[in-house]
Amino acid sequence: MTAKVLVVDDVHVIRKVLEAKLVAEFFEVALAGSGQEALEKARTENPDIILLDVMMPDIDGFEVCRRLKADPLTSHIPVVMITGLDHPSDRIAGLKAGADDFLTKPTNDVALFARVRNLVRLKTMFDELRLREVTGLSLGLVSLSDQARDAAAIAGAPILVVEDDPASVDALKPILSNHSGLRVVGDEAAARQAVTEADWDLVVVSLALPGQQGLRLCAFLRASERLRQVPVLVLSKGGDDRSLLRALDLGVNDYVTKPIDKAELQARVNSQLRRKIYQDRLRATMQKTAEMALIDPLTGLYNRRYLENHLSARMDQDRGGERRSTVLMLLDLDHFKSINDTYGHAAGDAVLKQFAHRIRMNVRGVDLAARYGGEEFIVVMPETMADEARMIADRLVRVTAQEPFHIGDGREISVTVSAGVAQIAEGERPGEVIRRADEALYRSKAEGRNRVTMT
Repeated sequence: MTAKVLVVDDVHVIRKVLEAKLVAEFFEVALAGSGQEALEKARTENPDIILLDVMMPDIDGFEVCRRLKADPLTSHIPVVMITGLDHPSDRIAGLKAGADDFLTKPTNDVALFARVRNLVRLKTMFDELRLREVTGLSLGLVSLSDQARDAAAIAGAPILVVEDDPASVDALKPILSNHSGLRVVGDEAAARQAVTEADWDLVVVSLALPGQQGLRLCAFLRASERLRQVPVLVLSKGGDDRSLLRALDLGVNDYVTKPIDKAELQARVNSQLRRKIYQDRLRATMQKTAEMALIDPLTGLYNRRYLENHLSARMDQDRGGERRSTVLMLLDLDHFKSINDTYGHAAGDAVLKQFAHRIRMNVRGVDLAARYGGEEFIVVMPETMADEARMIADRLVRVTAQEPFHIGDGREISVTVSAGVAQIAEGERPGEVIRRADEALYRSKAEGRNRVTMT
């Protein structure tokens, strides 16, 4: 996954060394040599992540981080503070300022890149959710967060700790005792049972569990559709970089190194819980907009009203910052009128419902699928290259033709679909890209249907 990284350091050599390393890993890089320049470039460059030095002559990194997190335009950008300071109080100060991580120089390059990729993955997900929140706000359907309510949610957050070392458990309990929903289990099997029985706002996993149980549990949590959004914080033994890197690659959210510093653990726990609350609010926004008539009642997909607002916001975002690759897919069921005429409108409705389900099952979570009208459907695919879009469209055409549709009374019929796919061009308006996709769809129909045409 590529990303734009803003490197902030007042030492020119350090900036250039980090730039060379990041470019070699296929990241785009922007540079800033002072705190003030960092604040300005965070707004103008729209980075995906910021690597921020602490010791700078004009504005120190702690204050820069506080200002970034206080600005609605930059508060969502992950910040990793990188510094020569190595006292635990410095890490706590960075985390309290809003930093997502705090690394000490000299940094381990592998760990740094793994951390950057992990934070960028999280930001990509949050960006799409935030964009949908903006759509809801613009329609007056949702409200902003309540800080008092969020603080109460943090205090009552259910936390699962997976640790078999009695000394570590004794150290953890006083730190997390202010959270009313704390539970401690000692092995992977008990943890799997616990996450099956209840919902958790945070799972803390020791990587020192015997037989790599900690890593297996992290993999299980990230593989589960129900659990993959739950924040995971791992406890790592000092010097066990291999297990920590494996955990970061699996997608864990954060880590604390043993021996545990109480203040650092509390700061990182609170940071993850705040993120979970924000994530839950964004997802609730999506649900609320659906309840406010932005969902097509027949298919359960978004309707045309929501699609048009979302697509407009998506394209405005692309124009306002770094150019992204967004693709639009237009799908039309072949000979649909004949289905209604031959089998009745109830059969036609059954086909539409089943086709909508096949769309959901064959696109990604970040893609937005909508019923555009009648038997036409649109899928908006952010962060997608043309070959990826073609693969998804081909799969949809294939599964539609191969699997019969059930229309009641034990009857089945075969249905095909045609698709037109258009990559959004710079400066293009929503109506223009839909028109191009429609022209591609028309060519698919003219060339025999049951196929995909790119434009």
